[in-house]
Amino acid sequence: MDASKPAKKVKDVVEAAAAKVSEALGDRIPGAPGSRTPGVEEPTTPQGPPPPKSEQDAPETVTPTGAPTGAPKVSKSQQGDYLTTSQGARLRDTDHSLKAGPRGPILLQDHHFREKITHFDHERIPERVVHARGAGAHGTFTAYGTASSVTKAGFLAKGKETQVFVRFSTVLGSRGSADTVRDTRGFATKFYTDEGTFDLVGNNIPVFFIQDAIKFPDIVHAAKWHPDREIPQAQSAHDTFWDFVSLHTEAQHHTMWNMSDRGIPRSYRHMEGFGVHTFRLINEAGETALAKFHFKPKLGVHSLDWEEAQIAAGVDPDFHRRDLYDAIEAGAFPEWELGLQIFPDTPEETFAGIDLLDPTKIVPEELAPVQPVGKLVLTGVPTNFHAEVEQVAFHLGHLPPGIDVTNDPLLQGRLFSYLDTQLSRLGGPNFMQIPVNRPHAPVNDMLRDGLHQHAVHGGVAPYRPNSLDGGNPFTTDDGFLDIPVRVAEAPKVRANPASFDDHYSQVRLFWRSMTPVEKEHIIRAYTFELGKCYEQAIKERQVACLANIDPVLCEQVATGLGLPVPAPTVPFEDEIEPSPALSQVGGEYPPDGRLIGIVVDPAAGLDGVAEARSAIFSAGMVPLVIAPHGGVVDGVPVQRTFATARSIEFDAILLAGAPAPAPDAAPARDAKAGADSSPLVDPRVTLLVDEAWRHAKAIAAWGAGADVLAQAGISGTPGVISADSATAALTELQPLLAKHRVWHRFPATVA
Repeated sequence: MDASKPAKKVKDVVEAAAAKVSEALGDRIPGAPGSRTPGVEEPTTPQGPPPPKSEQDAPETVTPTGAPTGAPKVSKSQQGDYLTTSQGARLRDTDHSLKAGPRGPILLQDHHFREKITHFDHERIPERVVHARGAGAHGTFTAYGTASSVTKAGFLAKGKETQVFVRFSTVLGSRGSADTVRDTRGFATKFYTDEGTFDLVGNNIPVFFIQDAIKFPDIVHAAKWHPDREIPQAQSAHDTFWDFVSLHTEAQHHTMWNMSDRGIPRSYRHMEGFGVHTFRLINEAGETALAKFHFKPKLGVHSLDWEEAQIAAGVDPDFHRRDLYDAIEAGAFPEWELGLQIFPDTPEETFAGIDLLDPTKIVPEELAPVQPVGKLVLTGVPTNFHAEVEQVAFHLGHLPPGIDVTNDPLLQGRLFSYLDTQLSRLGGPNFMQIPVNRPHAPVNDMLRDGLHQHAVHGGVAPYRPNSLDGGNPFTTDDGFLDIPVRVAEAPKVRANPASFDDHYSQVRLFWRSMTPVEKEHIIRAYTFELGKCYEQAIKERQVACLANIDPVLCEQVATGLGLPVPAPTVPFEDEIEPSPALSQVGGEYPPDGRLIGIVVDPAAGLDGVAEARSAIFSAGMVPLVIAPHGGVVDGVPVQRTFATARSIEFDAILLAGAPAPAPDAAPARDAKAGADSSPLVDPRVTLLVDEAWRHAKAIAAWGAGADVLAQAGISGTPGVISADSATAALTELQPLLAKHRVWHRFPATVA
């Protein structure tokens, strides 16, 4: 084609712009969809499958029986330059069915069509009943050696590195639901230890709704959508949930955590993880102890504002999984410290008067400090989401020597339920042979046959004792030990111990441990959730439960609902001491992976923008330039436009200019532009700043950017900075970022 023709000119301009963006961007801003940069034209020269992206990882290449193959991880992915059938036969065409003439019916003999469509028809597996919506990542766990006095578990030996796969999830929603709903989050970690797999299957909340696993169907049926309409999706703000928890008051403690900011985490990187249950440990000397597992995030515990969460659910329903994967790609590897609360293994199985077998109770960290035993770092995103995140199977019965279960009735029921679930979800008893589930220890289990059996077992005697296989496999004295705990003589009953009957004292502990701003958020959550219920009786019943927790909480929620304030029916324990460890407010944390939005005005120049981007990168954060249009502005790549940016994505906003309305700032094209026909600043920038201010985020400006603060009417308010330069603005901004939000911008109305 002649270079003077329009199509050729357009192609040259587009490719030159793409090259300029690529050169300016480098590999520093996360989000590239593939490992190869595409051209405008469809490729015609055969080439092999693309290599993994730099941030991707995959399951180890071990055999179904745990032997390392030595093969690279990519050996499990597709091979060759050409399209084939599943049996490797190359194909000439995959765009047209085999028909009896161009206009005729499809022929039954079209084996390629039948293979392609049959596999497509079965691409999806049944989603999890709970925890259907999730994301996962690969990483490593490095032990400090500080747990050796209480457990002989080899992966906790000093300096020992163990590969892990972690899956985060919401509980209530379907796979297609939003990430940022108010809900409990799963925090499940698969440790591929050389003594067998250890699955620590926990949540971001240390207590659960129920004390006995027999109530699992009840709480899930109540919390899920209503069965007649299958709405609302991924929400607890409806009648059946509040009907259950107001009647089954052991659920009040977990419900309080859910109504707090813990129910809407800022990201998976900002979540604590809890093993929920009490486990029994045994050391090399045969001594036992009881323990609870905790994951503490390096970045601190941090949450979304409720309005932020609602906006994110619509603007970016993948908010949490995107944050996780972008952080890994940017090199801001999510990190947690694993710790143990240790308790004496007494016959009563209590500590400080708290029943350690009650999963609706915590032991305050002030009474039993969390002792760090190792560090978890996530470094690789999945290569294939279905093969890894969807097919990973956790089970509380996957335990290494040195760690055992207790008689917690919720834990006992989970030991059955998780295994039973995998059989139906993953098509049979051999789900552990799926690559992400394969142990990294030798396997000789005498389990044979079944659907999806990938191992080719030798020998003739998969039983014990045998002589035909030389007695193989043998048992050993240093294997997993079911710790011989004495079971008290007692009648068979359907009952809980009396210590399980206290349903309110720890709920009061949580409430009293909150700062005023956190209490405001809890009041707002209860008022909103109960306000969405239809039945007045359910609202009144739950408000009566709140009366047994705290009079201020009860009065504020009742007022918001237009209900009378009931009197408590359970006596208060005024001597309860708050637990500061339960609050999210007050600490200072590193800036790793924070997203800083930089608003620029191309018409006025980008003074200080390159300097700010460089400083943000150097601090371990990610700058995202926001401009009227995409592409490159003065050599700086644009990641967001006024049309695509929304405040919920950013941890802080930098204003490098006061851009006039862009050509697309018209309500007919972008509703965010509003109805003002003659604004001085693009109304979408004003909206961005206004939202960030309402959500207590730090905002800084220099030069003409200060005009935006003035137009928004927020100049001089707490956490809003006007500086002389980009460097000065960023210097003042960083201490505010360390505290997550500028909560003192909005004084609380409750103490």
